[in-house]
Amino acid sequence: MKKHTDNQDTSARSPSGRAVVGIKICGMKYPDNIREVGSLLPDYMGFIFWEKSARYFDDVIPDVPKSIRKVGVFVNETVEIILAKAKKHDLQAIQLHGHESVAFCQELKNKTDRKIVIIKVFSVDDSFDFEELKPFESVCDYFLFDTKGKLPGGNGTTFDWKVLEKYPSSKPFFLSGGIGIDEMDAVNEMLKTNLPLYAIDVNSKFEIEPGLKNIQLCRDALLSVSTDNKIKK
Repeated sequence: MKKHTDNQDTSARSPSGRAVVGIKICGMKYPDNIREVGSLLPDYMGFIFWEKSARYFDDVIPDVPKSIRKVGVFVNETVEIILAKAKKHDLQAIQLHGHESVAFCQELKNKTDRKIVIIKVFSVDDSFDFEELKPFESVCDYFLFDTKGKLPGGNGTTFDWKVLEKYPSSKPFFLSGGIGIDEMDAVNEMLKTNLPLYAIDVNSKFEIEPGLKNIQLCRDALLSVSTDNKIKK
């Protein structure tokens, strides 16, 4: 994978400062499991507010360490409902996983607390046109690249990451789509390039069943990118 030629510092990108890349554990659903995963201190935890998802969250998020940023995942939702959910659950990030327009993102950005970041998702395949990203540069804080499939997300498969060699932007991005333990070596290889990979988004390959995360696998994922010994096996 080629290196970008900008001068962006790609070291120590993790929000926690623990690792060179952040980890978002998405699709959280069950309170006890949320607490267990929270004890591992991932950088982000994702809660899906799309009713058609098998991981749809319709509960009260239990207390988790303040260092963990709670992400609400929405699919073609109204601004009003997103704002209400963000307030109810004290979200630190909003992930837009549908066909939200630039105007929609701008309106949401104008109406949310400045501390809340907006992540815009793009479904990627071999023919993805990165020109689509340009209008969104100023209306979101991060991009997230997921595998193009039948569902907005959670398809459980990876796309060919070589397509990211064409990434023209310096905006940091999350990488998603069927990432499991077997993909961690490839993630570490990507980190050797100057691509602004900010965090990886893991979900289905770390589950016992939809929404119920395997704690040992989550621990292994965090260890695979950890630069210290804070996480114990």
